[in-house]
Amino acid sequence: MSATGERRATDALAWLLLGVTGIGLAILAREAGMRVGVPGAPFTGEYRLKVEVGTVLAPAVAVAVLAATRAGLFERLGWRRLLVLSWLAALAWALALAVVDGGNGLAYPIANPDEYLRDVPAVGDDPVGYVRDFVRDAPGYSVATRNHPPAPVLLLWLLGKLGITRPSLIGVVVTALGCLHVPAVAAAVRSLCGEVATRRLLPVLVLAPYAVWVAVSMDGVTAALTALFVALGVVASEPGRTPRWAISSGVALGIASLFSYSVGWLAAIPLVVCFIRRRATTIAFIGTGALVPFALARVMGFDWPAGLTVAQADWSVRIGPHRSWLLWAVLDLVVLVVACGPHVVTAARRIRRTPGWPFLVGAGIGVGFAIGSGLARGEVERSWLPFFPWLLVPVTGDDDGEPARPSLLLLALGAAAAVVLESVLRSAW
Repeated sequence: MSATGERRATDALAWLLLGVTGIGLAILAREAGMRVGVPGAPFTGEYRLKVEVGTVLAPAVAVAVLAATRAGLFERLGWRRLLVLSWLAALAWALALAVVDGGNGLAYPIANPDEYLRDVPAVGDDPVGYVRDFVRDAPGYSVATRNHPPAPVLLLWLLGKLGITRPSLIGVVVTALGCLHVPAVAAAVRSLCGEVATRRLLPVLVLAPYAVWVAVSMDGVTAALTALFVALGVVASEPGRTPRWAISSGVALGIASLFSYSVGWLAAIPLVVCFIRRRATTIAFIGTGALVPFALARVMGFDWPAGLTVAQADWSVRIGPHRSWLLWAVLDLVVLVVACGPHVVTAARRIRRTPGWPFLVGAGIGVGFAIGSGLARGEVERSWLPFFPWLLVPVTGDDDGEPARPSLLLLALGAAAAVVLESVLRSAW
């Protein structure tokens, strides 16, 4: 076996050991009576085995992506066609994983009474009134709604106005939006790492196991929005770019912040890139753009800090007393490793070999703050979706003088793990 093959085999073994050890730790903690809080730890949910006709579809999609990677399709296609193909492949993979759980896999995560769809009737014909009274009424909303700003419910309301009301159809649309994170991340990575490295990263993003939670997930939409604002901000820092790129990045950042309270950490990425490229005015334009959605929401009556306070109060009652901080500090990292797939081990080994290290700054700060503050005690498989793709960027770090190619072994192992997870884990999303 070559040295490269040995490294890849070692990465695969390390990833498997980390995952199995983490799950074993969760089982031991539960049996010992520690404050775990969920029967399916380290993931939210419970374990069961379910094999459906759809179980065959996901492996078929994975094999097709692996074959395309082996044939060099990701390296030969024109750039725009490649972005479209990558989005379609990511969408096929996410939807295929969703139907592993049966025909209800596209509908239940949306129709679940603890999710946003339950609260759409509260908007009625008065979205401004909904936004104005959101903080006051939040305690009576679903768990998902009261832990997020009002934008997710407003998006579902808008889809309803467009005639998209069936939960399964909403699930497909939401998944399609979430998978847009793949081309957005590619645009950002191309700016810092070059096109060759980006082309080789794309199969890793397409087949990432965290697609299990991108499917039929409003957090997937948030991940796409955050990837968009990062991509626009990084591209805005390139020489010759007009201010509209930076302003657009800021607007996307503001909108993403109305979907989730935690995505602001990723603003560190364009900030660091602008600092490196000495583009101080770009930072100012990004900040100006971000104020636009916040100002509009404030005019409509939504107080973002007050909404965050409500979310934290709910967390302190529903989660805090029932889950050990120290235990979940470890288990959340296990979830991160499993969700990102075996290539996350390779990425950790190559951090010093990639010019894309600024992408790790924002994601690392976000993850570190969530763990250090004690706010991350489970459910990170979807709340950290905006952070996961950036942690994989070093995969294509310099290897013998050129960007490394992804390992087909690690891609296949990660895809298999995603199918197994979808088959044995029953969660609300």
